[in-house]
Amino acid sequence: MLERIKSTLSSLAPAEQRVGKLLLTDPRTFSTLPVTELAERAGVSKPTVVRFCRSMGYEGLSDFKLKLAGSLSEGVPFIHRNVGAQDNSNEVLVKVIDNTVTAFLKYRNDASSAAIDKAAEAIALTHKKGKRLEFFGVGNSGIVAQDAQHKFFRLGFHTISHSDGHMQIMSASLLGPGDCLVVFSNSGRTRDLLDSCEIAKKNGATTVVVTASGSPLANAGKIHLAADHPESYEKFSPMVSRLLHLMIVDVLATTVALRIGSTQLQPLLRNMKQNLLNKRYS
Repeated sequence: MLERIKSTLSSLAPAEQRVGKLLLTDPRTFSTLPVTELAERAGVSKPTVVRFCRSMGYEGLSDFKLKLAGSLSEGVPFIHRNVGAQDNSNEVLVKVIDNTVTAFLKYRNDASSAAIDKAAEAIALTHKKGKRLEFFGVGNSGIVAQDAQHKFFRLGFHTISHSDGHMQIMSASLLGPGDCLVVFSNSGRTRDLLDSCEIAKKNGATTVVVTASGSPLANAGKIHLAADHPESYEKFSPMVSRLLHLMIVDVLATTVALRIGSTQLQPLLRNMKQNLLNKRYS
């Protein structure tokens, strides 16, 4: 949580930056002080303290301090260890799984439930209005976009995924009010994805970005779901980021399904499953 705040500090307003610097100086004290004293120590107004918490993706000061206290008390040990050429299969097994588990636990501690609520609400509204839901990603993230499309079309969405830059630009140009675009990127610096996001947003579509905090793409979307992890985005074949993005897709799909409701979804899924049974050998 502190790493994410530190990486996004420069993008905040100067007054909110002062609150962030106060927090990073002594996180434990920050989590115990009332808003009046926090404002006084940072040299800002009380509403600015609350705005800082909301800029970080939380509902307010209480929600922020609750997550901060949980993050400080539980913590997640930094055990991201690179696999070396000398490692045997057992060492590879342990390192790969430890890296993934660490990233998942870190996300659990840092994730903004307010941001997830906003994204789920926007996607559910797209379903209600019968509008388009599209998923964009390039390379490794393109595979995540395909997985997301597979999950959401089963919920009755008019959805598609694109991993080609030209197709993304053309498709984004056709989106409009009520439509929703979800963009996945490990680095948050892919030009085609940035351009597509800007086009869709300009046309009135809701844009949700799943990417690293502080990246250009994080600031380009309307709703940002932070996906921060200890793995460098410059790796040729990133693993942790892909698994983290897939987990976020599962969280979103489950949250949206609950919002749509079982009354509407159960008959649809039951009929789909029955039709699939006919494809199996007895």
